[in-house]
Amino acid sequence: MRDEEAVRQFVERLSRVLADWGFPPMAGRVLVALSVAEEDTLSAADLAERLGVSPAAISGAVRYLIQLGMVARDPVPGSRRDVYRLLHDSWWEVALTKVGLYKTLAGMVDEGIEALGGPQTHAGRTMTELRDFYLFMHQEIPLLYDKWRATPR
Repeated sequence: MRDEEAVRQFVERLSRVLADWGFPPMAGRVLVALSVAEEDTLSAADLAERLGVSPAAISGAVRYLIQLGMVARDPVPGSRRDVYRLLHDSWWEVALTKVGLYKTLAGMVDEGIEALGGPQTHAGRTMTELRDFYLFMHQEIPLLYDKWRATPR
């Protein structure tokens, strides 16, 4: 049986972790609330009620999540209301869109290695390892996604 108080606490804890990682706090709360909902869609009023905030606070958060490609807005037929739904595989899709960031960071670190006097210096070796890590992540994350999709569930 679903324990709504435990679910509420879980939503707050997980969204706090996302915020600690740099995710906008309200967007994190909305994302987790949609992720744990039994319903396929929730309105801004539904989300506001579940999170104990105003519908206006939900507006900016869903706009951000829509831009990330994690949430979709669907009109309610015959109404001026919209409902929001989590897009299938949205957590992975966002991770995959960030893969390009690893390559960008590796290129920037290359500039730093040069400025530090090359990979033969102590700092240059540290930055070379960091660059190699970013390049590794850039190559491996798409392969992990493919492996995840091929895993029977």
